[in-house]
Amino acid sequence: MSALKGRILPLALLGAMTMTTGAQAAEPAAVTQANLPAGFSLEVYVDGVENARQMAWGDQGTLFVGSRKAGRLYAVTDSNEDGQPDKVQVLADGLFLPSGIAFRDGDLYVAAVSEILRYADIESRLVNPGEPEVVYDDLPSDAHHGWKYLDFAPDGRLVVPVGAPCNICNPAEPYATILALDLERGRREVLARGVRNSVGFDFHPETGELWFSDNGRDFMGDDLPPDEINRLESVGAHFGYPYWHGGQVDDPEFPPPKSMRAEFVDPVARLQAHVAPLGVHFYQGSQFPKRYQQALFIAEHGSWNRSTKVGYRISALIPDGGENGGYEVVVDGWLEGETPLARPVAFLPHPDGSLLISDDYKGRIYRLSYNPGDAGK
Repeated sequence: MSALKGRILPLALLGAMTMTTGAQAAEPAAVTQANLPAGFSLEVYVDGVENARQMAWGDQGTLFVGSRKAGRLYAVTDSNEDGQPDKVQVLADGLFLPSGIAFRDGDLYVAAVSEILRYADIESRLVNPGEPEVVYDDLPSDAHHGWKYLDFAPDGRLVVPVGAPCNICNPAEPYATILALDLERGRREVLARGVRNSVGFDFHPETGELWFSDNGRDFMGDDLPPDEINRLESVGAHFGYPYWHGGQVDDPEFPPPKSMRAEFVDPVARLQAHVAPLGVHFYQGSQFPKRYQQALFIAEHGSWNRSTKVGYRISALIPDGGENGGYEVVVDGWLEGETPLARPVAFLPHPDGSLLISDDYKGRIYRLSYNPGDAGK
């Protein structure tokens, strides 16, 4: 299925769908009931962004946001230049699961399952972005685990995960891999193998190594297998899927061949089964306390098939934090009984050092801030 097939709205109608943010509305339960470390605060940064997923800043301060099931691409702007976003504009509609986006050299790149689209010089064309250019179209078209996360590697290649088209199966590559695309030459390299469904990664600020989340398989019970945070130290390394899960569990349907066991890379951290880690981000801002410098923040999107829900929170791997990679919960309180209040997806650093968090459940973007003056309150 082409990313451009579907309901592409006329530009006049897209303009009519422009929405103002909910900055003046009463704070929702996801804010008022959030549990935060001392000194931290949470607020709604933008409201009215249906199914908000990955975010990216433009050079001129435009906040771009992708979506998944909504099929939309958004631009969030500060129309009165008061330092607060106040308008959400739909740039495109009817796209095929356009979850992942990245901005580079004035252009916006959008992952639409089987294709990578480019909106050239996008910030000068917000009113009329036109049809995008297809810059890569050699990816599987499966919707199952087909939505993606995008970012450019330090070497300039575009990194793209390709999920397995199933819960558990043994598909040929490029399924269950993370790829690096050289868009100029039309070439790709397999960076990581045996990756079931990664929807978030980041590069370590010192080593440049790729760290990524991976969602474990379903239907092995409430507590197996662990979800994973992984680190790529060697190009082409195998992370176990479909044979070996979380560095702990043999798959009952695809037991690992003895000849392969030594190849599998164990996770850096094992998360609770079914918390569904999506976006990850190494914090490098100047606002948070020192202990959070280079901490890996994790968006635990939350379970869908567990007898009692888990996840629906923000966690982090704190450098030198001890066992299991220094794992600790940073923000929770987003489950009211079995009812979610938010489902976090991705992070984006704000220029002031705070951290933006997208929520595809309520269609919001939150801002997590720190004020040392509040730490003793």
